[in-house]
Amino acid sequence: MEDKKETEQKRLLCRFKSESGEVAGDMMDLPLDCTVQQLTLICNAILQQDDQVPYLFYVNDTEITHTLEKALNIDAVNTESVVDIVYQQQAVFRVRPVTRCTSSMPGHAEAVISVSFSPDGKHLASGSGDTSVRFWDVDTQTPYHTCKGHKNWVLCIAWAPNNEKLASACKDGRVIIWDPKSGKQLGKTMVGHKQWITSLSWEPYHQNVECRLLASSSKDGDVRIWDTVLCSTVLTISGHTKSVTVVKWGGSGLLYSASQDRTVKVWRAKDGVLCRTLEGHAHWVNTLALNTDYILRIGAFDPVADSNKTAEDKKKSQEFALKRYHEVAAATGERLVSGSDDFTLFLWDPQKDKKPLARLTGHQQLVNDVKFSPDGRIFASASFDKSIKLWEAKTGKFVGTLRGHVQAVYMIAFSADSRLMVSGSADSTLKLWNLKTKKLEVDLPGHGDEVYAVDWATDGLKVASGGKDNVLKLWQY
Repeated sequence: MEDKKETEQKRLLCRFKSESGEVAGDMMDLPLDCTVQQLTLICNAILQQDDQVPYLFYVNDTEITHTLEKALNIDAVNTESVVDIVYQQQAVFRVRPVTRCTSSMPGHAEAVISVSFSPDGKHLASGSGDTSVRFWDVDTQTPYHTCKGHKNWVLCIAWAPNNEKLASACKDGRVIIWDPKSGKQLGKTMVGHKQWITSLSWEPYHQNVECRLLASSSKDGDVRIWDTVLCSTVLTISGHTKSVTVVKWGGSGLLYSASQDRTVKVWRAKDGVLCRTLEGHAHWVNTLALNTDYILRIGAFDPVADSNKTAEDKKKSQEFALKRYHEVAAATGERLVSGSDDFTLFLWDPQKDKKPLARLTGHQQLVNDVKFSPDGRIFASASFDKSIKLWEAKTGKFVGTLRGHVQAVYMIAFSADSRLMVSGSADSTLKLWNLKTKKLEVDLPGHGDEVYAVDWATDGLKVASGGKDNVLKLWQY
Protein backbone atom coordinates (compact mmCIF):
# COMPACT_ATOMS: atom_id res chain seq x y z
CA MET A 1 0.00 0.00 0.00
CA GLU A 2 2.83 2.39 0.98
CA ASP A 3 4.56 1.81 -2.40
CA LYS A 4 1.37 2.59 -4.27
CA LYS A 5 0.99 5.88 -2.38
CA GLU A 6 4.62 6.79 -3.11
CA THR A 7 4.19 6.33 -6.86
CA GLU A 8 0.90 8.23 -6.88
CA GLN A 9 2.50 11.24 -5.26
CA LYS A 10 5.13 11.44 -7.97
CA ARG A 11 2.72 12.81 -10.59
CA LEU A 12 1.23 16.25 -11.20
CA LEU A 13 -1.65 17.61 -13.26
CA CYS A 14 -0.08 20.07 -15.73
CA ARG A 15 -0.95 22.10 -18.79
CA PHE A 16 1.23 23.95 -21.29
CA LYS A 17 0.79 27.68 -21.77
CA SER A 18 2.42 30.11 -24.22
CA GLU A 19 4.04 33.35 -22.99
CA SER A 20 0.91 35.27 -23.93
CA GLY A 21 -1.21 32.92 -21.80
CA GLU A 22 -2.81 30.71 -24.46
CA VAL A 23 -3.35 27.13 -23.30
CA ALA A 24 -1.92 24.46 -25.63
CA GLY A 25 -3.51 21.01 -25.65
CA ASP A 26 -5.32 19.32 -22.80
CA MET A 27 -4.36 18.86 -19.19
CA MET A 28 -2.03 15.96 -18.59
CA ASP A 29 -0.73 13.90 -15.76
CA LEU A 30 3.08 14.26 -15.74
CA PRO A 31 5.68 12.47 -13.59
CA LEU A 32 7.72 14.78 -11.34
CA ASP A 33 10.96 13.43 -12.79
CA CYS A 34 9.95 14.64 -16.29
CA THR A 35 13.07 16.18 -17.89
CA VAL A 36 13.46 19.21 -20.16
CA GLN A 37 14.08 16.85 -23.12
CA GLN A 38 10.82 15.01 -22.40
CA LEU A 39 8.91 18.27 -21.99
CA THR A 40 10.32 19.44 -25.35
CA LEU A 41 9.10 16.28 -27.06
CA ILE A 42 5.63 16.63 -25.51
CA CYS A 43 5.42 20.33 -26.38
CA ASN A 44 6.47 19.74 -30.00
CA ALA A 45 3.84 16.99 -30.28
CA ILE A 46 1.06 19.18 -28.83
CA LEU A 47 1.96 22.09 -31.11
CA GLN A 48 2.31 19.70 -34.07
CA GLN A 49 5.76 20.97 -35.07
CA ASP A 50 7.23 19.08 -38.01
CA ASP A 51 10.80 19.76 -36.93
CA GLN A 52 11.91 19.58 -33.34
CA VAL A 53 11.91 23.16 -31.98
CA PRO A 54 13.95 23.95 -28.84
CA TYR A 55 11.98 25.42 -25.91
CA LEU A 56 12.60 26.86 -22.46
CA PHE A 57 10.09 25.91 -19.76
CA TYR A 58 9.06 27.79 -16.63
CA VAL A 59 6.87 27.02 -13.62
CA ASN A 60 6.01 29.95 -11.34
CA ASP A 61 8.69 32.08 -13.06
CA THR A 62 11.38 29.46 -12.32
CA GLU A 63 13.13 27.90 -15.29
CA ILE A 64 13.04 24.11 -15.46
CA THR A 65 16.68 23.19 -16.04
CA HIS A 66 16.68 19.51 -14.99
CA THR A 67 13.36 18.02 -13.94
CA LEU A 68 9.93 19.33 -13.01
CA GLU A 69 10.51 18.37 -9.38
CA LYS A 70 13.72 20.40 -9.04
CA ALA A 71 12.01 23.59 -10.32
CA LEU A 72 9.01 23.22 -8.01
CA ASN A 73 8.79 23.73 -4.29
CA ILE A 74 6.91 20.46 -3.81
CA ASP A 75 5.79 21.22 -0.24
CA ALA A 76 4.10 24.43 -1.40
CA VAL A 77 2.37 22.88 -4.42
CA ASN A 78 -1.24 21.87 -4.11
CA THR A 79 -1.20 18.51 -5.89
CA GLU A 80 -4.95 18.81 -6.50
CA SER A 81 -4.57 21.97 -8.61
CA VAL A 82 -3.28 22.32 -12.15
CA VAL A 83 0.32 23.48 -12.61
CA ASP A 84 0.96 25.77 -15.58
CA ILE A 85 4.15 25.10 -17.55
CA VAL A 86 4.99 28.18 -19.63
CA TYR A 87 6.93 27.41 -22.81
CA GLN A 88 9.16 29.84 -24.75
CA GLN A 89 10.50 29.04 -28.17
CA GLN A 90 14.26 29.42 -28.60
CA ALA A 91 16.13 30.29 -31.77
CA VAL A 92 16.39 27.21 -33.98
CA PHE A 93 19.97 27.98 -35.00
CA ARG A 94 22.85 28.38 -32.56
CA VAL A 95 25.49 31.09 -32.72
CA ARG A 96 28.96 29.94 -31.80
CA PRO A 97 30.98 32.07 -29.38
CA VAL A 98 33.58 34.29 -31.05
CA THR A 99 36.94 33.39 -29.56
CA ARG A 100 39.67 35.15 -31.53
CA CYS A 101 40.49 38.20 -33.57
CA THR A 102 40.70 37.07 -37.20
CA SER A 103 41.58 40.45 -38.63
CA SER A 104 42.83 43.90 -37.66
CA MET A 105 41.87 46.37 -40.35
CA PRO A 106 43.75 49.66 -40.18
CA GLY A 107 42.85 52.50 -42.50
CA HIS A 108 41.09 55.10 -40.43
CA ALA A 109 43.31 57.99 -39.36
CA GLU A 110 41.25 58.79 -36.27
CA ALA A 111 39.07 56.97 -33.75
CA VAL A 112 36.42 54.57 -35.09
CA ILE A 113 33.18 55.91 -33.61
CA SER A 114 30.64 53.55 -35.17
CA VAL A 115 30.63 50.10 -36.76
CA SER A 116 27.61 48.40 -38.27
CA PHE A 117 26.91 45.21 -40.22
CA SER A 118 24.34 45.34 -43.01
CA PRO A 119 20.95 43.73 -42.31
CA ASP A 120 22.02 40.52 -44.10
CA GLY A 121 25.33 40.43 -42.20
CA LYS A 122 27.44 40.34 -45.37
CA HIS A 123 28.76 43.92 -45.43
CA LEU A 124 30.37 46.10 -42.80
CA ALA A 125 30.58 49.88 -42.55
CA SER A 126 32.46 52.15 -40.18
CA GLY A 127 32.38 55.85 -39.39
CA SER A 128 35.36 57.71 -37.97
CA GLY A 129 36.71 60.94 -36.56
CA ASP A 130 38.81 61.18 -39.76
CA THR A 131 35.58 62.34 -41.56
CA SER A 132 35.38 59.21 -43.74
CA VAL A 133 32.95 56.32 -44.01
CA ARG A 134 34.47 52.98 -44.99
CA PHE A 135 32.92 49.83 -46.40
CA TRP A 136 34.75 46.56 -45.72
CA ASP A 137 34.62 43.17 -47.38
CA VAL A 138 34.06 40.84 -44.43
CA ASP A 139 35.12 37.73 -46.36
CA THR A 140 38.54 38.97 -47.53
CA GLN A 141 38.73 41.40 -44.58
CA THR A 142 39.94 44.25 -46.78
CA PRO A 143 38.54 47.73 -47.44
CA TYR A 144 36.05 48.05 -50.32
CA HIS A 145 35.51 51.81 -50.45
CA THR A 146 36.62 54.88 -48.58
CA CYS A 147 33.85 57.46 -48.82
CA LYS A 148 34.78 61.11 -48.49
CA GLY A 149 32.07 63.74 -48.27
CA HIS A 150 31.90 64.87 -44.68
CA LYS A 151 34.11 67.70 -43.43
CA ASN A 152 33.89 66.77 -39.77
CA TRP A 153 33.74 63.69 -37.53
CA VAL A 154 31.28 61.03 -38.68
CA LEU A 155 29.27 60.44 -35.52
CA CYS A 156 26.69 57.86 -36.61
CA ILE A 157 25.85 55.51 -39.47
CA ALA A 158 22.72 53.47 -40.23
CA TRP A 159 21.96 50.82 -42.85
CA ALA A 160 18.63 50.96 -44.64
CA PRO A 161 16.72 47.77 -43.80
CA ASN A 162 16.68 46.79 -47.50
CA ASN A 163 20.52 46.53 -47.50
CA GLU A 164 20.85 48.97 -50.38
CA LYS A 165 21.83 52.26 -48.72
CA LEU A 166 23.83 53.54 -45.79
CA ALA A 167 23.25 56.91 -44.13
CA SER A 168 26.00 58.73 -42.28
CA ALA A 169 25.83 61.92 -40.22
CA CYS A 170 28.54 64.23 -38.92
CA LYS A 171 29.42 66.86 -36.39
CA ASP A 172 28.48 69.61 -38.89
CA GLY A 173 24.87 68.39 -38.89
CA ARG A 174 25.00 66.99 -42.43
CA VAL A 175 23.56 63.67 -43.63
CA ILE A 176 24.91 61.75 -46.63
CA ILE A 177 23.47 58.61 -48.27
CA TRP A 178 25.97 56.13 -49.77
CA ASP A 179 25.68 53.26 -52.21
CA PRO A 180 27.52 50.34 -50.55
CA LYS A 181 28.23 48.65 -53.89
CA SER A 182 30.00 51.58 -55.56
CA GLY A 183 30.95 53.65 -52.52
CA LYS A 184 29.47 56.68 -54.30
CA GLN A 185 27.28 59.32 -52.73
CA LEU A 186 23.57 59.04 -53.66
CA GLY A 187 22.00 62.45 -54.26
CA LYS A 188 23.16 65.60 -52.57
CA THR A 189 24.28 66.19 -49.00
CA MET A 190 21.28 66.85 -46.76
CA VAL A 191 21.61 70.08 -44.80
CA GLY A 192 19.24 71.46 -42.18
CA HIS A 193 20.39 70.68 -38.66
CA LYS A 194 22.16 73.57 -36.94
CA GLN A 195 24.32 71.38 -34.71
CA TRP A 196 25.72 67.89 -34.75
CA ILE A 197 23.59 64.83 -35.34
CA THR A 198 23.31 62.29 -32.52
CA SER A 199 21.46 59.39 -34.17
CA LEU A 200 19.79 58.09 -37.34
CA SER A 201 16.85 55.74 -37.80
CA TRP A 202 15.24 54.46 -41.03
CA GLU A 203 11.55 53.95 -41.70
CA PRO A 204 10.77 50.23 -41.14
CA TYR A 205 10.89 47.88 -44.12
CA HIS A 206 7.37 46.56 -43.54
CA GLN A 207 6.01 50.09 -43.94
CA ASN A 208 7.98 50.91 -47.07
CA VAL A 209 10.23 48.44 -48.95
CA GLU A 210 11.89 51.35 -50.81
CA CYS A 211 13.29 52.62 -47.46
CA ARG A 212 12.91 56.23 -48.54
CA LEU A 213 12.47 58.07 -45.26
CA LEU A 214 15.11 58.59 -42.58
CA ALA A 215 14.87 60.27 -39.17
CA SER A 216 17.74 62.13 -37.51
CA SER A 217 18.11 63.66 -34.05
CA SER A 218 20.41 66.54 -33.24
CA LYS A 219 22.01 68.60 -30.54
CA ASP A 220 19.94 71.51 -31.93
CA GLY A 221 16.85 70.02 -30.19
CA ASP A 222 15.08 68.94 -33.38
CA VAL A 223 14.18 65.64 -35.02
CA ARG A 224 14.07 65.75 -38.82
CA ILE A 225 12.55 63.33 -41.29
CA TRP A 226 14.32 63.29 -44.66
CA ASP A 227 13.29 62.04 -48.07
CA THR A 228 16.53 60.33 -49.09
CA VAL A 229 15.59 60.34 -52.80
CA LEU A 230 14.79 64.04 -53.05
CA CYS A 231 17.45 64.73 -50.34
CA SER A 232 15.25 67.22 -48.55
CA THR A 233 13.53 67.64 -45.19
CA VAL A 234 9.97 66.31 -45.14
CA LEU A 235 9.25 67.26 -41.54
CA THR A 236 10.99 69.12 -38.74
CA ILE A 237 9.76 68.01 -35.33
CA SER A 238 10.41 70.51 -32.54
CA GLY A 239 9.34 70.17 -28.94
CA HIS A 240 12.39 69.18 -26.95
CA THR A 241 14.01 72.08 -25.10
CA LYS A 242 17.53 70.63 -25.18
CA SER A 243 19.74 68.36 -27.25
CA VAL A 244 17.99 65.24 -28.62
CA THR A 245 20.27 62.29 -27.85
CA VAL A 246 18.56 59.51 -29.81
CA VAL A 247 15.65 58.86 -32.18
CA LYS A 248 14.01 55.49 -32.91
CA TRP A 249 11.49 54.76 -35.65
CA GLY A 250 9.07 52.19 -34.26
CA GLY A 251 7.17 49.57 -36.20
CA SER A 252 3.69 50.99 -35.69
CA GLY A 253 4.24 54.44 -37.19
CA LEU A 254 5.58 56.15 -34.08
CA LEU A 255 8.86 57.97 -33.51
CA TYR A 256 10.51 57.93 -30.08
CA SER A 257 13.02 60.62 -29.12
CA ALA A 258 15.07 61.04 -25.94
CA SER A 259 16.63 64.28 -24.82
CA GLN A 260 18.86 66.07 -22.36
CA ASP A 261 15.65 67.84 -21.25
CA ARG A 262 15.05 64.62 -19.22
CA THR A 263 12.04 63.50 -21.29
CA VAL A 264 11.23 60.88 -23.90
CA LYS A 265 8.67 62.02 -26.47
CA VAL A 266 6.41 59.87 -28.67
CA TRP A 267 5.50 61.38 -32.07
CA ARG A 268 3.33 60.31 -34.98
CA ALA A 269 5.78 59.77 -37.82
CA LYS A 270 3.45 60.76 -40.65
CA ASP A 271 2.72 64.31 -39.42
CA GLY A 272 4.97 64.91 -36.40
CA VAL A 273 2.09 65.26 -33.94
CA LEU A 274 3.16 64.76 -30.30
CA CYS A 275 1.31 61.76 -28.83
CA ARG A 276 2.72 61.82 -25.32
CA THR A 277 5.69 62.88 -23.20
CA LEU A 278 7.27 60.26 -20.94
CA GLU A 279 8.62 61.88 -17.78
CA GLY A 280 10.42 60.44 -14.78
CA HIS A 281 14.16 60.71 -15.35
CA ALA A 282 16.04 63.18 -13.16
CA HIS A 283 18.88 63.78 -15.63
CA TRP A 284 19.77 63.51 -19.34
CA VAL A 285 18.27 60.53 -21.18
CA ASN A 286 21.17 58.96 -23.11
CA THR A 287 19.83 55.87 -24.73
CA LEU A 288 16.65 54.15 -25.92
CA ALA A 289 15.90 50.59 -27.00
CA LEU A 290 12.79 48.96 -28.45
CA ASN A 291 11.92 45.28 -28.05
CA THR A 292 11.41 45.33 -31.84
CA ASP A 293 14.83 46.89 -32.67
CA TYR A 294 16.36 43.68 -34.00
CA ILE A 295 13.37 42.75 -36.19
CA LEU A 296 13.20 46.30 -37.58
CA ARG A 297 16.92 46.29 -38.26
CA ILE A 298 16.98 43.10 -40.33
CA GLY A 299 13.93 43.97 -42.44
CA ALA A 300 13.06 40.92 -44.53
CA PHE A 301 16.39 39.14 -44.05
CA ASP A 302 16.05 35.71 -42.47
CA PRO A 303 19.20 34.44 -40.74
CA VAL A 304 17.91 30.85 -40.95
CA ALA A 305 16.95 30.68 -44.63
CA ASP A 306 18.11 33.77 -46.47
CA SER A 307 17.04 34.01 -50.07
CA ASN A 308 18.13 36.68 -52.53
CA LYS A 309 15.18 38.94 -53.13
CA THR A 310 13.97 39.72 -56.63
CA ALA A 311 11.51 42.49 -57.45
CA GLU A 312 8.50 40.15 -57.32
CA ASP A 313 9.67 38.90 -53.92
CA LYS A 314 9.43 42.44 -52.55
CA LYS A 315 5.73 42.27 -51.71
CA LYS A 316 6.16 38.84 -50.17
CA SER A 317 9.16 39.98 -48.17
CA GLN A 318 7.22 43.00 -46.90
CA GLU A 319 4.48 40.67 -45.64
CA PHE A 320 7.15 38.48 -44.06
CA ALA A 321 8.71 41.47 -42.28
CA LEU A 322 5.30 42.68 -41.08
CA LYS A 323 4.30 39.22 -39.82
CA ARG A 324 7.56 38.92 -37.92
CA TYR A 325 7.14 42.38 -36.40
CA HIS A 326 3.65 41.43 -35.18
CA GLU A 327 4.99 38.18 -33.68
CA VAL A 328 7.50 40.09 -31.55
CA ALA A 329 5.05 42.84 -30.59
CA ALA A 330 2.08 40.47 -30.06
CA ALA A 331 2.51 39.65 -26.39
CA THR A 332 3.21 43.10 -24.96
CA GLY A 333 3.14 45.58 -27.83
CA GLU A 334 6.15 47.73 -28.63
CA ARG A 335 8.07 48.19 -25.39
CA LEU A 336 10.62 50.95 -24.81
CA VAL A 337 13.48 51.23 -22.33
CA SER A 338 15.26 54.47 -21.56
CA GLY A 339 18.63 54.82 -19.80
CA SER A 340 19.87 57.98 -18.16
CA ASP A 341 22.63 59.95 -16.46
CA ASP A 342 20.53 59.57 -13.28
CA PHE A 343 21.82 55.93 -13.06
CA THR A 344 18.31 54.51 -13.67
CA LEU A 345 16.31 52.90 -16.47
CA PHE A 346 12.59 53.14 -17.13
CA LEU A 347 10.47 50.53 -18.89
CA TRP A 348 7.55 52.03 -20.86
CA ASP A 349 4.50 50.91 -22.80
CA PRO A 350 4.76 54.03 -25.00
CA GLN A 351 1.84 53.33 -27.34
CA LYS A 352 -0.65 53.32 -24.49
CA ASP A 353 0.60 55.03 -21.38
CA LYS A 354 2.78 57.88 -20.24
CA LYS A 355 3.38 56.28 -16.84
CA PRO A 356 6.38 53.92 -16.68
CA LEU A 357 5.79 50.21 -16.12
CA ALA A 358 8.90 50.01 -13.95
CA ARG A 359 11.81 52.09 -12.66
CA LEU A 360 15.01 50.05 -12.61
CA THR A 361 17.72 50.95 -10.15
CA GLY A 362 21.03 49.36 -9.24
CA HIS A 363 23.62 51.02 -11.45
CA GLN A 364 26.12 53.20 -9.57
CA GLN A 365 26.87 55.49 -12.50
CA LEU A 366 25.30 56.72 -15.73
CA VAL A 367 23.69 54.24 -18.12
CA ASN A 368 25.35 54.46 -21.52
CA ASP A 369 23.74 51.76 -23.66
CA VAL A 370 20.69 49.52 -23.48
CA LYS A 371 19.69 46.72 -25.88
CA PHE A 372 16.90 44.16 -26.07
CA SER A 373 17.82 40.58 -26.94
CA PRO A 374 16.65 39.65 -30.48
CA ASP A 375 13.92 37.41 -29.05
CA GLY A 376 12.69 40.34 -26.95
CA ARG A 377 12.78 38.42 -23.66
CA ILE A 378 15.48 40.31 -21.78
CA PHE A 379 17.33 43.57 -22.10
CA ALA A 380 20.80 44.56 -20.95
CA SER A 381 22.12 47.89 -19.73
CA ALA A 382 25.77 48.98 -19.85
CA SER A 383 27.07 51.57 -17.45
CA PHE A 384 30.08 53.69 -16.52
CA ASP A 385 30.06 51.69 -13.25
CA LYS A 386 31.93 48.93 -15.21
CA SER A 387 29.00 46.51 -15.04
CA ILE A 388 26.24 45.22 -17.32
CA LYS A 389 22.86 44.39 -15.83
CA LEU A 390 20.23 42.03 -17.24
CA TRP A 391 16.49 42.60 -16.83
CA GLU A 392 13.29 40.78 -17.77
CA ALA A 393 11.68 42.53 -20.72
CA LYS A 394 8.08 42.01 -19.65
CA THR A 395 8.31 43.24 -16.08
CA GLY A 396 11.69 44.93 -15.73
CA LYS A 397 12.57 42.42 -13.01
CA PHE A 398 16.32 42.30 -12.26
CA VAL A 399 17.98 39.13 -13.59
CA GLY A 400 21.68 39.52 -12.83
CA THR A 401 24.89 41.54 -13.10
CA LEU A 402 27.80 40.77 -15.41
CA ARG A 403 31.10 41.89 -13.91
CA GLY A 404 34.52 41.67 -15.49
CA HIS A 405 35.33 44.99 -17.12
CA VAL A 406 37.66 47.25 -15.14
CA GLN A 407 36.48 50.51 -16.73
CA ALA A 408 33.29 52.00 -18.20
CA VAL A 409 31.27 49.74 -20.53
CA TYR A 410 30.37 51.72 -23.67
CA MET A 411 28.39 49.35 -25.84
CA ILE A 412 26.79 45.91 -25.96
CA ALA A 413 25.55 43.64 -28.77
CA PHE A 414 23.54 40.41 -28.61
CA SER A 415 24.06 37.36 -30.81
CA ALA A 416 21.17 36.61 -33.18
CA ASP A 417 20.05 33.60 -31.10
CA SER A 418 19.95 35.69 -27.86
CA ARG A 419 22.22 33.22 -26.04
CA LEU A 420 25.41 35.32 -26.03
CA MET A 421 26.37 38.97 -25.68
CA VAL A 422 29.52 40.96 -26.38
CA SER A 423 30.55 44.22 -24.69
CA GLY A 424 33.14 46.90 -25.49
CA SER A 425 34.79 48.97 -22.80
CA ALA A 426 37.15 51.82 -21.98
CA ASP A 427 39.48 49.09 -20.61
CA SER A 428 40.41 48.27 -24.27
CA THR A 429 38.85 44.78 -24.19
CA LEU A 430 35.76 43.11 -25.54
CA LYS A 431 34.15 40.48 -23.37
CA LEU A 432 31.85 37.67 -24.44
CA TRP A 433 29.12 36.67 -21.97
CA ASN A 434 27.07 33.48 -21.74
CA LEU A 435 23.55 34.59 -20.88
CA LYS A 436 22.43 31.19 -19.61
CA THR A 437 25.17 30.94 -17.00
CA LYS A 438 25.48 34.76 -16.71
CA LYS A 439 29.25 34.32 -16.70
CA LEU A 440 32.17 35.54 -18.76
CA GLU A 441 32.72 33.09 -21.61
CA VAL A 442 35.76 34.60 -23.38
CA ASP A 443 37.97 37.61 -22.77
CA LEU A 444 38.86 39.36 -26.06
CA PRO A 445 41.84 41.69 -25.63
CA GLY A 446 43.63 43.16 -28.64
CA HIS A 447 42.62 46.77 -29.03
CA GLY A 448 45.27 49.33 -28.15
CA ASP A 449 42.82 51.73 -26.49
CA GLU A 450 39.17 52.29 -25.56
CA VAL A 451 36.57 50.32 -27.54
CA TYR A 452 33.76 52.66 -28.59
CA ALA A 453 31.71 50.56 -30.98
CA VAL A 454 30.77 46.91 -31.29
CA ASP A 455 28.30 45.03 -33.50
CA TRP A 456 27.38 41.36 -33.95
CA ALA A 457 26.49 40.34 -37.53
CA THR A 458 22.88 39.24 -37.96
CA ASP A 459 24.03 35.90 -39.42
CA GLY A 460 25.80 35.27 -36.10
CA LEU A 461 29.20 34.56 -37.63
CA LYS A 462 31.21 37.68 -36.83
CA VAL A 463 31.67 40.50 -34.35
CA ALA A 464 33.20 43.84 -35.39
CA SER A 465 34.69 46.40 -33.02
CA GLY A 466 36.34 49.79 -33.32
CA GLY A 467 37.70 52.44 -31.04
CA LYS A 468 40.28 54.98 -30.06
CA ASP A 469 43.19 53.04 -31.61
CA ASN A 470 41.78 53.78 -35.15
CA VAL A 471 41.62 50.05 -35.90
CA LEU A 472 38.64 47.93 -36.89
CA LYS A 473 38.77 44.35 -35.63
CA LEU A 474 36.82 41.29 -36.72
CA TRP A 475 36.26 38.43 -34.27
CA GLN A 476 35.15 34.91 -35.15
CA TYR A 477 34.97 31.48 -33.55
